[in-house]
Amino acid sequence: MTRIKCCGMTRVGDALLAAQLGADAIGLVFTARSRRQVTLAQARAIMLALPPFVASVALFMDDEAALVNRVLDELQPALLQFHGDESDDWCAQFGRPYLKAIAMGEGAAALAQLQAYPRATGLLLDGHAAGAAGGGGRAFDWSLLPRGLAQPVVVAGGLHAGNVGDAVRATRPWAVDVASGVESAPGVKDPARLEAFIRAVRAADAA
Repeated sequence: MTRIKCCGMTRVGDALLAAQLGADAIGLVFTARSRRQVTLAQARAIMLALPPFVASVALFMDDEAALVNRVLDELQPALLQFHGDESDDWCAQFGRPYLKAIAMGEGAAALAQLQAYPRATGLLLDGHAAGAAGGGGRAFDWSLLPRGLAQPVVVAGGLHAGNVGDAVRATRPWAVDVASGVESAPGVKDPARLEAFIRAVRAADAA
């Protein structure tokens, strides 16, 4: 079954709804480069409200190690996620499981990066270009994804209820990740879009 991560959560109610609808994880963005950035207080309120077995993922992009350590110390997220030019050594220094986002907006030129993070728990393939922030609603060419990668793959970038089924069927990923595709504004999730997205993923699994 394809796992589902709903990223860019800024409100307790949105995170709870995602969990109730069947999301496996929620993403909390701490980098100042994002329109979905949350404070430690916001993130704490969301995490305390989550039901059991829904994972919290803390997202950073070329941020200082001090920020990552502060989030770890104060919030204890289940996973870290890095979206910038961080190296495998840099990401691994925290001793926590992490996802590394690969900027697939560069097309085939990005494929070499799939081998550059051997210590990552998984690779998140996003549609943005190198150096750009995620959450921009851009898909990438799913046919570029090679088969048989050693690490679990999370497909992201431009996903919404209308195309996520195609993405699941084309790539058979470990998980899919959505942000802008279920929003009415950055950081504000739309209940109908969120429900439709999760229903489309489950329909693709069933097929």
